[in-house]
Amino acid sequence: MKISYKWLKEYVDTTKTPEELDDLLTFSGLEIEGVEKVETIKGGLEHVVIAKVVTCEPHPDSDHLHITTVDVGGDRLLDIVCGAPNVAAGQKVVCAMIGTQIWTSETEHFEIKKSKIRGAVSEGMLCAADELQLGNNHDGIMVLPDDAPVGMPAKEYFHVEEDYTLEVAITANRSDATSHIGVARDVVAVLNTREHAGVKIKWPETLAEIKPIRNDNPISVTVERADLAPRYSGLTIRGIEVRESPDWLQNKLRTIGLRPINNIVDITNYILMEVGQPLHCFDADKIKGNKVVVRTCAEGTKFTTLDGVERTLSEKDLMICNEEEPMCIAGVFGGLDSGVTMATKNVFIESAYFNPVSIRKTSKRHTLKTDASFRYERGCDPNITLWAIRRAAYLIQQLAGGEICGELVDVYPTPIEKAEVEINFQRIYDLIGKEIPLEAIRTALTSLDIEIVKEDSEGMLLRIPTCKVDVYRECDVVEEIMRIYGYNNITFDERLNSCLSYGEKMNPRKVQNIIANYLTDNGYSEIMNNSLTKSAYFENNPDFDANRNVVILNPLSKELNVMRQTLLYCGLECIVYNLNHQIHDQKLYEFGRAYFCNKDQEENVTKRYTEVQHLSIFATGAETGESWMMKSAATDVFHLKSHVMNILRRLRIPMGRLQVVPASEHYYLEGLALVFKDSKKQLVSFGQLNRETLKKMDCKQAVFYADFDWDLVLKSMPEKEVTYAEVVKFPEVRRDLAMILDKKTTFAEIENVARNTEKKLLKRIGLFDVYEGKGIEPGKKSYAVSFILQDKDKTLNDKQIENVMAKLQKNFETQLGAKIREA
Repeated sequence: MKISYKWLKEYVDTTKTPEELDDLLTFSGLEIEGVEKVETIKGGLEHVVIAKVVTCEPHPDSDHLHITTVDVGGDRLLDIVCGAPNVAAGQKVVCAMIGTQIWTSETEHFEIKKSKIRGAVSEGMLCAADELQLGNNHDGIMVLPDDAPVGMPAKEYFHVEEDYTLEVAITANRSDATSHIGVARDVVAVLNTREHAGVKIKWPETLAEIKPIRNDNPISVTVERADLAPRYSGLTIRGIEVRESPDWLQNKLRTIGLRPINNIVDITNYILMEVGQPLHCFDADKIKGNKVVVRTCAEGTKFTTLDGVERTLSEKDLMICNEEEPMCIAGVFGGLDSGVTMATKNVFIESAYFNPVSIRKTSKRHTLKTDASFRYERGCDPNITLWAIRRAAYLIQQLAGGEICGELVDVYPTPIEKAEVEINFQRIYDLIGKEIPLEAIRTALTSLDIEIVKEDSEGMLLRIPTCKVDVYRECDVVEEIMRIYGYNNITFDERLNSCLSYGEKMNPRKVQNIIANYLTDNGYSEIMNNSLTKSAYFENNPDFDANRNVVILNPLSKELNVMRQTLLYCGLECIVYNLNHQIHDQKLYEFGRAYFCNKDQEENVTKRYTEVQHLSIFATGAETGESWMMKSAATDVFHLKSHVMNILRRLRIPMGRLQVVPASEHYYLEGLALVFKDSKKQLVSFGQLNRETLKKMDCKQAVFYADFDWDLVLKSMPEKEVTYAEVVKFPEVRRDLAMILDKKTTFAEIENVARNTEKKLLKRIGLFDVYEGKGIEPGKKSYAVSFILQDKDKTLNDKQIENVMAKLQKNFETQLGAKIREA
């Protein structure tokens, strides 16, 4: 956003140079990206002079060109070929001599050179008003009054002024600085706080009150969508004269890069840049039924905007309508047939406060970025709409005449009050890192129009102006104080205090890197997804509570309107994207957080939200690619399980504390979970995703998924270091059992029974055969299981081995209903 140096000084009395203001504002949190010297007319009309046409003859080889001789106040007359239909001898004109740069836009220009036009020498150009940015007329060359002095530089004749512009980088939280007065407020605050200047903002003149002169057909207003238009103000003025703006107004707008149009439109743009409140003027005679209705339109309604483009409206777009049809996209762009033209005699001025989220979505939906939408979507001041209308009415009466018709309309059903914030001096000092003078705090706050309601020895009660939409907490106020006081004025002690600490557990980042390296070494690729996702994933979902969604206040779109409760859906989006690009074999993993809202903790903000770190692993397609040595093999749940178990072993998670249970998540077709026996907390679940989940994501390929509660994994890691022992000298003994079991019995259940039966001598359990079919009754299956026994102190004898196997056999029969098959 461009700020004019001269314009800014109308509101704050300062002798600071543009370069000094650059440093002052940048180091107070309002970054200046550059300072540029400008003229009110691009190029400053260099090499352009007032001239007199001495002779004018038709060109012998053209039916519309003329050969002229022109007196520019020099030693000789210039020969210039002119194509304007109104050129004639004796006229006072504007002549661009050789070397003049004619600007056709902000970035493009061409240079006047000596040339031949159909054989005739031309040493310059006689200019129309629009060619020199002196107006919009292109019917012919500019013809000046007879008393215009020949040879006078056009810069002097047209009072071209020089100025400096400061390019201000407006961040999303500084909607209060989107105007000259907004920037002036910061300048005043800094000068008063740091230099004790004692300056105040000089507010411009307005009408003290709106007094209707006439009452014939004023425009009435109905607001149907008060949620999208919390405040809507309007005023009718009749009997105006639309014409070009005076030079002072045109020059101000040109300086900051705006093109003057006419006095009415220029006034609205002027106030927008002055105070940051967008205004819109309607031709009152085009408002059918003398009624403005603020509402939405039906989905698919066609509407032609000011740029001549027909747009299709959404039912969510707020529109300013008359009794029959829409006239303007609220807060974004005007309509083709309702704006002010040179023939307009009566106007209706709109000054409103629109819902920032609604404006931003509409602006994005129609790819329309305007000065008005830029401010509305960041949050304008809802309590300045009437001041802006009074200012507009004052300027219109000064520059266009007219009489106020009817009372000022102000639809404001639920006034937006100033926020009250309590601050504590000690917390301010703690946050800043330094105890700053209390008088500096008072000066900074009052200079920013923050009202001190009450003050005692411990702190203050403040009332925040509604223009500062992003200041509503104590820490926000501290930020305001710090930037005005000056970040550079916060000194640091040269001492460095440090505290050496030693932790038994491994650094969590190092643990994560170990597992990431393991997965990468085994062919997995790490992915990083956005923590924002769409709420539709968690609605009517048995595994997630939609009421626990962390909802985004100003979402970019409905696809990114909540924080994710799981890494599952983001990972599946990646898989589907890759499948659509013909990448069928995928092994992915992601470390990331899941977010939950605890609605029962409304009073305690630190407990209201919960973040849980997860590790998610995905596998789909082939486990191994095609090779001349082996056939391609599809991945399955057992490949995934092997990686899950290897991760737990690598981190030395005590497997004896865990038990295998069916996964409770409904998104698995078949899934298992490892939970702690004592706390019943789930450490990890894994399995194949069911068809419903895959269908919802439009995934046509089987996907296997594992989800670790990574925070719980880190807590479960043993604190003791790895100890090393001598290899056991005594031999292992293997015994096998073949058992007929119910088909639903899992190997995990067998393993649990075995380890609970023999904890000292049983070292390993293995499943080496599963059989169903001939000789096995329906609903049953045969498991062949190996048991490795070992005593570290002595060689096991047959009696010890037989006792262990007998206990195992008995418990399998009683607990699992097993039937031991004879060899």
